[in-house]
Amino acid sequence: MNQPSSGGDAPAQKPDTKPALLGVACGAGAALFWALGFVATRHGLKVGFTPPDLLMHRFVWSGLVFLPLVLRAGIADLGGIGWGRGLVLMVLGGPVMSLISYTGFLFVPLGHGSVIQPSSATLGGLLLAALFLRERVPPSRVAGALVIVGGLGVIGAESIGHIGADGVLGDLLFVMTGLMFAVFGTLLRHWRVSAFSAATVISVLSLALLPLYATLGGFARVAALGWAENALQALAQGILAGPAALYLFAFSIQTIGVARAAVFPATVPALTILAGWLLLGEPPTALQAVGLVTVLFGFYLAQRQR
Repeated sequence: MNQPSSGGDAPAQKPDTKPALLGVACGAGAALFWALGFVATRHGLKVGFTPPDLLMHRFVWSGLVFLPLVLRAGIADLGGIGWGRGLVLMVLGGPVMSLISYTGFLFVPLGHGSVIQPSSATLGGLLLAALFLRERVPPSRVAGALVIVGGLGVIGAESIGHIGADGVLGDLLFVMTGLMFAVFGTLLRHWRVSAFSAATVISVLSLALLPLYATLGGFARVAALGWAENALQALAQGILAGPAALYLFAFSIQTIGVARAAVFPATVPALTILAGWLLLGEPPTALQAVGLVTVLFGFYLAQRQR
């Protein structure tokens, strides 16, 4: 029973198979957490939270958790990132971007923001990779970008034809936040700053906005909404869509590689629309569904290596 010839292959496969499965599970978990963050944002705005309230839940709790890490790494140069770069990253990938994104959901349905923002981030990332980082962009990615633009055009047509000027404004806000995140990701690569380091610094710097939030009566406003709703937002914004998703995605990259892990963020729009349908009772319209399918096909093409 213990002869090498009878069991030699199985032990050799286990170290490779198990980490790969774990990496896939972590990537899927990160995508689900990001999707739940979108859904929680839509729910929070519907029950009475304002964009600054959601912003508080998004960054305060993680900022308090990460504060000891930043202090230990050195507050003088923000753990090696530097104050100048840290502030730029805070604007592009922190509270400023999040506030604009939350505001967008005041004007358009869940299906718009959950598709337009990541799609714009992908398009911006491809463009900046080619122009700024001088990376070669394969033809399949160019084709994918064009398909994504077509899908966004379908969704934008719904805003123009059925929602009106407010819908167009909401869509443009999500285009803006997507492009901001594209610049954010490009600078992380250019400056060689890890995603985790950026997240810790952004969360800690965001604590500086807390006195302003308190002065404007934010705590009294959220207290009136009850502990259950606040606990939900703290969990969804401050934990799941924030540090938990970031950690799971980073672990997925380390385990299965960048190319395979890049598939998971592309599933966020579909997961968000599905979760919004099941949890909020907001089914996608026909145009949203067509736009989503088109964008997902574009994502597939954009992530191919050829």
